[in-house]
Amino acid sequence: MGFDYAIIGGGVVGLSVAWGLLRRGQKVVVLDGSDGSFRASRGNFGLVWVQSKGLDRPEYARWSQRSTALWRSLADELLANTGIDVALRQTGGYWFFKSESDLAAMVAKYDALKAQLGGDYPYEILDQAQLRKEEPQIGPKITGAILHHQDGHANPLKLLRALAADTRRLGGEVLTGKTVTAITRNGPFRVTCEDGTVVEAAKTVMTAGLGAAGIGPQMGFRAPVRPQRGQVLITEKLPKIINRPSLVARQVDEGGIQIGATNEEVGFDDSVTLDGIAGLAREAIEAYPILGRAQLIRSWGALRVLTPDGLPIYQQSPEMPGAYMVTCHSAITLAAAHALLLPDWLDGTQGAPDLDVFSERRFDNAKTG
Repeated sequence: MGFDYAIIGGGVVGLSVAWGLLRRGQKVVVLDGSDGSFRASRGNFGLVWVQSKGLDRPEYARWSQRSTALWRSLADELLANTGIDVALRQTGGYWFFKSESDLAAMVAKYDALKAQLGGDYPYEILDQAQLRKEEPQIGPKITGAILHHQDGHANPLKLLRALAADTRRLGGEVLTGKTVTAITRNGPFRVTCEDGTVVEAAKTVMTAGLGAAGIGPQMGFRAPVRPQRGQVLITEKLPKIINRPSLVARQVDEGGIQIGATNEEVGFDDSVTLDGIAGLAREAIEAYPILGRAQLIRSWGALRVLTPDGLPIYQQSPEMPGAYMVTCHSAITLAAAHALLLPDWLDGTQGAPDLDVFSERRFDNAKTG
């Protein structure tokens, strides 16, 4: 079968790209891995987040802002097409602090970034009394917070479902249980899977997350990605006790409190540890003491996809023109940009976003680890 695009990887990144291309009339196939594949899309925290991103790289802050500004359009279109509400809430988000000096140091960084962004960085500083008005259940150890008004959250599993459903509705082929083993080019790209499946496409996009490290070099990429474990907890369904999300906890649309996440360098081990979940629980109870009475119902670990500098990679292969790599650790935040802006970059159309700063060339003079 011949396609305009073969997307390797069927998580949020791959389906966002596929969905965006299908909306433009392209013929697209998505090759998704097996049930045993590492799947960050099914284990993440669900934040649609701007603050703290790109503190040393304003281009990344701008890219995150562009995506969050488009997120409502993405959510509304998916709802209209599939009936799935991805539970987007964009009423701001917090970064909590336990000392005034730490808060002041971060505000200085935010001020510097805001100047670089031309003032487009809407946040305010809340002391403990102000924060308590916004979040009555906040604990006494939290001395203040930064409230960033471009932040929010969504339901990542519902987003994944909606993207998959609408990708199929738009005529996209989604082939599951496909582990890509070889990519060659003699005219069109020829993508071969472990089970013998072969597809041909004019272009191909690597969106397989950690899987890119194995197959990416065949396409001419360095693919310097590595795993980082994040453990997460969720409580029973509770009455409304958290109004806005933070990096500590958020109340999901079904009512449970999601708590997370750890940042652990443990290779490809995605298991749950007692030390990890105990630390998360302590931090959550410090922020919201009422959670000390909540019942935990589930915990899990998942692997983030990280590059050496933590920024995304958007790269066309220098060896195989028409082959692209798209990888990031902020698949939820960047879903709208990947769906609504990235197709212009892939098609090379006028007005496409300039993503050169995110190419692999930035690692030319650095160790990629």
